[in-house]
Amino acid sequence: MHMTQRDGALDLLKWLALLSMVLDHLRYVGYSVDLLYVPGRLAFPWFCLAMAVNVARTREVTHQWRYLGWLLLFSALSEIPYRLFISDPDTLNVLPTLALGLLVAQGWQDRTLTSRLLAVAALVLAALFSERLMFGFFGVLLPLATLLVVKRPWYFSLLPGVACLAANQWQVLYAAAQFGNVSALWGIATCLIAPLLGLFLLRHAGGVKPPPMRRWAYALYPAHFLLLLLVRQIAA
Repeated sequence: MHMTQRDGALDLLKWLALLSMVLDHLRYVGYSVDLLYVPGRLAFPWFCLAMAVNVARTREVTHQWRYLGWLLLFSALSEIPYRLFISDPDTLNVLPTLALGLLVAQGWQDRTLTSRLLAVAALVLAALFSERLMFGFFGVLLPLATLLVVKRPWYFSLLPGVACLAANQWQVLYAAAQFGNVSALWGIATCLIAPLLGLFLLRHAGGVKPPPMRRWAYALYPAHFLLLLLVRQIAA
């Protein structure tokens, strides 16, 4: 993989991950669109892959701390819109999971004592509060799993694929698939191949130049909850 400072393929991956997330959340607008669960399984592993690529190519540790700061800031700002849109949620919004995942991946990449201790602390928090984190303990491990395969042959993508499936309540998916639930069957397959699809995109879409996704894009996360909430109110 040949990454540059402004990688069009990486920006495209982020935009597609955002689109997948919005499609997934359209299931909560009020219409019966369970099949949107399937493309929705792409969003989280693709955001984790984008994070892993940034960690792999960034030598400057202070950049990662700024990255963490933005994640923590919008974790707090997004919680109220998230809870307004998702009635009685079981977990926090997804950004705390990504923040802990960043610490774990950074601890692997940057071998300083501080980074290693923070990575261990993140793993302990993920284990203790797995039920409160969206995608749970394996969701926190997914950025590291993708980091380990970013520069390896395509077949290594099975590792983050398995982690992605584990993060998506595989027991529930497996039980539903046994009863012939189409969304569950396709959901399992999508989880397993999502990292492979993301890696393929990064390696073969270098000539694409979508609008760059910069720091303002963090605001799209809470904003999309508010927008979909408005759509639901209008459609009610």
